[in-house]
Amino acid sequence: MIAVHCVFWGDSMSSNVSRWCQHWCQHWRQHRRQHWGNRFRGGLRPVLALMLALTLLLWGIPVAIADTSISSADLQQLEDVSDRARDAAQRGDFEAAEALLSALIEQVPQNPALWSNRGNVRVSQNKLNAALDDYNHAIELAPEFPDTYLNRGTAYEALGRWDEAIADYNRVLARSADDVAAYNNRGNAKAGQGDWPGAIADYRQAIEQAPDFALARANYALALYQVQQSSEALQEMRNLVRRYPQFADMRAALTAVLWEMGKAGEAESNWVAAAGLDGRYRNLDWVSGVRRWPPRMVQALEKFLTLKR
Repeated sequence: MIAVHCVFWGDSMSSNVSRWCQHWCQHWRQHRRQHWGNRFRGGLRPVLALMLALTLLLWGIPVAIADTSISSADLQQLEDVSDRARDAAQRGDFEAAEALLSALIEQVPQNPALWSNRGNVRVSQNKLNAALDDYNHAIELAPEFPDTYLNRGTAYEALGRWDEAIADYNRVLARSADDVAAYNNRGNAKAGQGDWPGAIADYRQAIEQAPDFALARANYALALYQVQQSSEALQEMRNLVRRYPQFADMRAALTAVLWEMGKAGEAESNWVAAAGLDGRYRNLDWVSGVRRWPPRMVQALEKFLTLKR
């Protein structure tokens, strides 16, 4: 399943009162649910390309740190480095982003957003234990800030530490009961435990909070197929592909389900689209171990691929 995490980047630093990663928190909280629907209109590959755990990088969580000891010139220099780190992460150069964030941490070690951001780029490089160290430090500095728990939960997920991931998502939901990313991610962790009814319930919660949250709908459809609700899963997949034609994940899922149902022509048509959008769906190890499709879905895709060969 695909998890979601958040990246904290600042817009600016004031020369009067040094405030690192000051951004639009209220705006973010109000519009996060709308963001998920819009994010997937262009297809899923930009998301899947980000990291092993398949988490989504987002901008804009503030952690304001007052520090009157930093001069205006130093602030500008730090801001420039921060911009370079953000740009590197956005273009997928996580090694460069990590080096820049490490340099910033040396300058401003009390800033929790920097530690959390470095954790995110480390997760993107599959440096999971190092990322956990960063998240833990960020939480020590700002234990009240829920999105670091969301990020740490994705690292626990990637390590298969489901109970700890669920505990972190529970912490997020205790602070923000309408956090759709936390519901989606907790559903993923429950799926990892084999608790498919629990996963489905969490995906439904995410969808109820944000009906356009395509990621949760995709995970929901896959989980429905796992519990033998094939017709419902097929309908959800069709709806997603109709709305997001370049959604490679659902194109591949439709291929597998339609093949199982004996609809070879339609399966082949969807496979041409899926393989053209993202060739990794040819690799069952990636589908099961990285994308983390449910076992029944992986088996269905394996049948299709085997017969094609």
